[in-house]
Amino acid sequence: MTRTILQRRLVDVSDRLKRLRAELAVTEEQVAFLEGEAEEFRLRALVSETPLADAEARDARQQADTMTRYRDGLLVQIGRLQQELDELLDRMAAELAGP
Repeated sequence: MTRTILQRRLVDVSDRLKRLRAELAVTEEQVAFLEGEAEEFRLRALVSETPLADAEARDARQQADTMTRYRDGLLVQIGRLQQELDELLDRMAAELAGP
């Protein structure tokens, strides 16, 4: 792989990592909010013991779980990109070291 291609790929992977990390930060905040909301609805359902409150608690829990799965997916993507970045850096270092 030529040095120019390596440099472009490094920049591309680095940019994607930055975007995903920014998205992860927002998602973490959303997960925290939705988890708090789900807990609040769960407590309301326990106190009121109505079918409507139970449904609201289930809906809130589903939203929190969905956002948690999304966050976990972002973490996997970030891990893969970080691994790719490390491999690209290793290749570049090997090229700079020469034969």
